[in-house]
Amino acid sequence: MALTRKAADRRRNKVEALERPQYGWIWKPLLAVLVIYLLVALGLGIWWSRTPPPFALEPAVAEQREATTAARGAVTTAGLRAVIETLLDKPGGYLRNDLAPPGLWLDNLPAWELGVLNQGRRLSRALPAMARGEAGELERVEAQLQGDSRDWFYPSTEHRLEQASSGLGAYLERLGGDGEVAFAGGGRGLAPWLADVATGLDDLGSRLSASVARPAALADLDIEAEGLPRETPWYRVDNVFFEARGQAWALLHLLEAVRHDQADVLAAAGLAGRWEMLVAELERSQRRLWSPVVLNGSGFGVFANHSLVMANHVVRARDLSRELARTLEQAVPVTVPGAADEAAEDAGSPTQPPAESDAPVAEGEAASADQAAEDAGSPTQPPAESDAPVAEGEAASADQAAEDAGSPTQPPADSDEPVAEGEAAH
Repeated sequence: MALTRKAADRRRNKVEALERPQYGWIWKPLLAVLVIYLLVALGLGIWWSRTPPPFALEPAVAEQREATTAARGAVTTAGLRAVIETLLDKPGGYLRNDLAPPGLWLDNLPAWELGVLNQGRRLSRALPAMARGEAGELERVEAQLQGDSRDWFYPSTEHRLEQASSGLGAYLERLGGDGEVAFAGGGRGLAPWLADVATGLDDLGSRLSASVARPAALADLDIEAEGLPRETPWYRVDNVFFEARGQAWALLHLLEAVRHDQADVLAAAGLAGRWEMLVAELERSQRRLWSPVVLNGSGFGVFANHSLVMANHVVRARDLSRELARTLEQAVPVTVPGAADEAAEDAGSPTQPPAESDAPVAEGEAASADQAAEDAGSPTQPPAESDAPVAEGEAASADQAAEDAGSPTQPPADSDEPVAEGEAAH
């Protein structure tokens, strides 16, 4: 009893000491400030955890272009820039590299930011191949987006994102200039980008499926349970889910932007409908999440399985992306103004004149053919309008003579070219 009484006396003495005037003015204000800070951080954390809704592409692009001429590639460039600026301008800014609360406590929105950044990186890698001519700004944008997403020391991730946005803005101004800078026609670089997107979605679908407790539930998604990665820990299921939502959100806007620039290519290849299906699948993945947490239920149980639903949308988007990439690889390039000249310039040779050209044969070439025929001792060939057949021996002799003389091949029988003067005289 004595020991218990002494312990109680010591605790009472400590409390009385803290409540003395010389100590009370220190810890009470500090406690009040701490409580206020925690409440403010909690409120900011709830506000910052709300993912941005899909935005209308046309107003965002029109604001960036500032009524300049719409060259091919302008909408794609402005769309990628709008996606990057969303990471910087949303409530809380870029949170993935935060070192203090409330950003330090959050994990869902930083995972969403990583998904958006990954899709921006994929398109930035494809832009130099899509562009025509010099694309130094686009190559620098690609390098700036490839850094670590958690860098907080200079140059931080925010600094690199601002540089990438500025580079895209500079390229956008060049697109609205004299028209020499634009994306190449025929959908160049479009199929490799879609193939890269499909590869990323395939990996994302596998990670989403790895969080499903029952592998048998993956049979309908055409996913082999044996090839899945290690099972996702329960505390990271929501991170993978929000990363998938971020990738789908960014890809939705980028597909809309590319469709504006490549509408003629998609229409010529008959892919406009499939492109719409891909966009609609991604839109369904952005439906509101009514649960405050990401659930990992099974089957038709009481609780839903949000990862399995998202995996369904991701796998369907992957299949559509692969189909689009394969079809675009096999499609004939669309003929657009300047595309033929550009292809000839890339090949390093001028374009050949068409077979039905009305240009007359030069007198020197006609004389050379006539002289070769005389040396071979064979009569000249009848004119194109003649119905008389040419003997096999004479045809072979004429061909051999033409080969010995090094003269160009004769024009086709249905050619409209006039007969050379030397042949008519002979």
